[in-house]
Amino acid sequence: MRTTNFDSLAWDKQDGLLPAIVQDANTLQVLMLGYMNREALEATQKEKFVTFFSRSKQRLWKKGETSGHVLAVVSIEADCDNDTLLIRAIPAGPTCHLNRSSCFENAPGDFIGKLDALLEQRQLEMPEGSYTTKLFQSGVRCIAQKVGEEGVETALAAVAQDEKDLLNEASDLVYHLMVLLRSRGLNWNAVQENLKQRHQ
Repeated sequence: MRTTNFDSLAWDKQDGLLPAIVQDANTLQVLMLGYMNREALEATQKEKFVTFFSRSKQRLWKKGETSGHVLAVVSIEADCDNDTLLIRAIPAGPTCHLNRSSCFENAPGDFIGKLDALLEQRQLEMPEGSYTTKLFQSGVRCIAQKVGEEGVETALAAVAQDEKDLLNEASDLVYHLMVLLRSRGLNWNAVQENLKQRHQ
């Protein structure tokens, strides 16, 4: 877990509280806004689950302490003025009390990240009747063959079919590639990080 040095934070600006924006580490969707005092931040860093200071209850409040929908911390970062925190976390269930993924109903997010998280869940649970389950059960060699087939179909669509066909084939290719990565213990974030490093 990457964290920030909270000794340099501007605690005095807002009576010892800092706004903390929580973002889904996989989909990049903004999940919620809470407030932290020093003790809440210390608890968050120590336990690796997001803990706020509840202004209404006047006590520390671990997100999901009653619902079980905790937020597992990936990183904590302060803004340029050291008076606001950005916390990237992995949610265990819906974040909003209205049973939505985000407290901001229309908050945008990365669908590829959401799909990758779903593939991880499918790999763990292997639900019957799921095409993804069937792929995982077929093994790496069969999934790799499917990626090869989809790659050829995408290339053919690019030169011989219309845009809709190309988009459909490209979508099939990306989906099967993501399944292949998961079957080898990798994920889409690893691809993005690799691309980022190659770009630098």
